[in-house]
Amino acid sequence: MPKYDAIIVGGGHNGLVTAAYLARAGRTVLVLERRELLGGCAVTEEVWPGYRVSTGAYLTSLMQERIVRELELERYGYQVDAKDPAFFSAFPDGRHFFMWQDRVRTLAEIAKFSRRDADVYPAYEDRLERISQVVESLLLTTPPNFPPRGIGDAVDYLKLAARLRGLGATDIVALVKIFTQSAAEFLDEWFESEQVKVTLATDGVIGANGGPRSPGTAYILLHHCMGGVGGHRGLWGFVRGGMGAVSEAIAASARASGAVIRTEAPVAKVLVRSGRAYAVVLENGEEIEGGAIASNLDPKLTFLRLLEERDLNPEFVTAIRHFRIEGTSCKINLALSGLPEFTAYPGAPGPHHRATMHICPDIEYIERAWDDAKYGRPSERPLLELTVPTMYDPSLAPPGKHIMGIFLQYAPYTLREGTWDQLREPFGDRVLSMIEEYAPNIRRIVEHRQVLTPLDLERRFGITGGNIFHGEMSLDQMFFLRPVAGWARYRTPIRGLWLCGSGAHPGGGVMGAPGYNAAREILR
Repeated sequence: MPKYDAIIVGGGHNGLVTAAYLARAGRTVLVLERRELLGGCAVTEEVWPGYRVSTGAYLTSLMQERIVRELELERYGYQVDAKDPAFFSAFPDGRHFFMWQDRVRTLAEIAKFSRRDADVYPAYEDRLERISQVVESLLLTTPPNFPPRGIGDAVDYLKLAARLRGLGATDIVALVKIFTQSAAEFLDEWFESEQVKVTLATDGVIGANGGPRSPGTAYILLHHCMGGVGGHRGLWGFVRGGMGAVSEAIAASARASGAVIRTEAPVAKVLVRSGRAYAVVLENGEEIEGGAIASNLDPKLTFLRLLEERDLNPEFVTAIRHFRIEGTSCKINLALSGLPEFTAYPGAPGPHHRATMHICPDIEYIERAWDDAKYGRPSERPLLELTVPTMYDPSLAPPGKHIMGIFLQYAPYTLREGTWDQLREPFGDRVLSMIEEYAPNIRRIVEHRQVLTPLDLERRFGITGGNIFHGEMSLDQMFFLRPVAGWARYRTPIRGLWLCGSGAHPGGGVMGAPGYNAAREILR
């Protein structure tokens, strides 16, 4: 039986980060990926001839600068173009709203809807910046044990409290509110303009099982405000070559340090002896021994599929079964012969095509969309986010052609009536009809369409319930409670078995932090 110091189950970007750091530390490392390409949800696929599509994840911001620097990702082709403008919202009355990298230009846009909101926006942005700096400092931190088990844990909590010293009393109150309030409640305290609030609120519901008035969505909003591009905080960008270029850069760095990476090598089982994981079995029956085994799969797949239930404590199994992991997001990818012509901002190409384009007129619109989903129905009128990566990287499509990604809420994994195999294409038709209300030429320019429902995301990327975060990012499933209390430090009840994916702290997004943290703990 071949043996490695560490085996990584799953070649998503976090698993590759873990592999790269372990290999850099001199360990022999093997990565096993079930698909024919690496990256998990961060992949670039030639869905149609000549079109290279970021089929899953489509933007980057949260990738940690430390990881980019230490793994020399730019040397291996990682390059990001920051979005500018950041957002474009089109409204049914024909008005439009831009948010730019330049604060002065953004304030002028806000003032079109509310002079008061333009006056308070700098304070709002500065408040989020201060809070996000504190929260972001926790991303590359191993959570303390909860509940505490000894004096060492008490010290960890004191260190955690020390991170808050840079915040004033008002900021600490705001931090508590962000972790408990809804996105709508948080924004209502700042702004009066519905157009401004809805544009900001979209970040609070992306990937969430909740509407803008659901408690906890304010944190999701903050989560999407962290990170940056090229040293500029708060920016999101398009990766040259698509999101697969992120994963390929990390893989190249790992290989340069000696890691072995195998695709089309699905793992069927983790073998356990005397309470310790010691090997994996591939679906073809091949057994490979590992001193440490790190799973980049979500917690349910890791503990309920790769392991025998008898190897785990019944209480732990029950907690994992209760881990909430059903998704409500849908991704639609389009190949276009041209660009959508918005009635609210005529002309193509235009600055709006370089932004994330929103179709969601107000907060109540998003809340009604969530009302449909929470009762098991695809939203009659979903929130839509449109992006055109070919505006930054024309090489992704044939000359003169474009790719458009549509990320939408809400499409519940569990349906009250029918199946996603029945509803997939009718739902795609409904989304195009919605876009047509704002950009009448959209149907004429669509050459190809791919609709990825939560069921398709589960099948394609191996994420339970199609949840893009590997589990809900709610207060009771975050930090020292992720995935469950007592096991948030990347270790698991099985000695030698670790979690290194987004089902561990700090959760979802293409950031690499769970993989980095897991590698650090394994090396300890």
